[in-house]
Amino acid sequence: MESVNFFKGYGKLSHLESQNPRPRSASAAITISAILLFTLVIGFTLAALLLQPINDKDPTDSASASSLSSNLVESIKTICNVTRYPDSCFTALSSLNASTKPDLEAFLDLSLQVAITHLSDLSSSFKSLNDLHSQPALKDCLTLFDDALSRLNDSVSAMKVGTGKELMLTKEKISDIQTWISAAMTDQDTCNDGLEEMGWTAADEVVKSQAQGCKESISNSLAIVANMQNLLQKCGRTMH
Repeated sequence: MESVNFFKGYGKLSHLESQNPRPRSASAAITISAILLFTLVIGFTLAALLLQPINDKDPTDSASASSLSSNLVESIKTICNVTRYPDSCFTALSSLNASTKPDLEAFLDLSLQVAITHLSDLSSSFKSLNDLHSQPALKDCLTLFDDALSRLNDSVSAMKVGTGKELMLTKEKISDIQTWISAAMTDQDTCNDGLEEMGWTAADEVVKSQAQGCKESISNSLAIVANMQNLLQKCGRTMH
């Protein structure tokens, strides 16, 4: 008989099994469920108690970080709104370390550094052109780029005082820096005019992109320094 019951069809119950629902198994299952539920309640309670100090501290820290980030973004937007190319201006100034609590001098310094980098890259690209030696206008551009770089570096140097780490602007410095950046922009325009006269156009997309980036960064720097006094007033500062 045992062999018959062992090989009975799947899903079927013997007569004896159908009359014995095994109450002990059901009771055991209820007991285990109750224990698990109790354990979960205890676990959640302990977790809440352990995490309470952290939760009390995080909102303040997050609020401070969010406030600093928001203030930085608004400052950059205010500055870049005076430029002709606000998008590239915002991208350039956003790289400034927020932990340093930057002021307008730091933003101008960064804008100038970006312009110097773009112009240096453009000059290097021109030096690698195949037709450099056969086109006088290209050689003229290299000379103009060197002059423009000198003007921009003079602008950066003029902002530094003491050991060179502190940045400070005066009305006289603002006037000088504006003149130098304008001269750098004129150098690039003169280069472009010479290239147009000879009918030369950059076939390399990289050179085109560098030329545009250089133009925008110099223009943005000039706009910032030209509006420096107004920007300082918005920050509650005055020019000495």
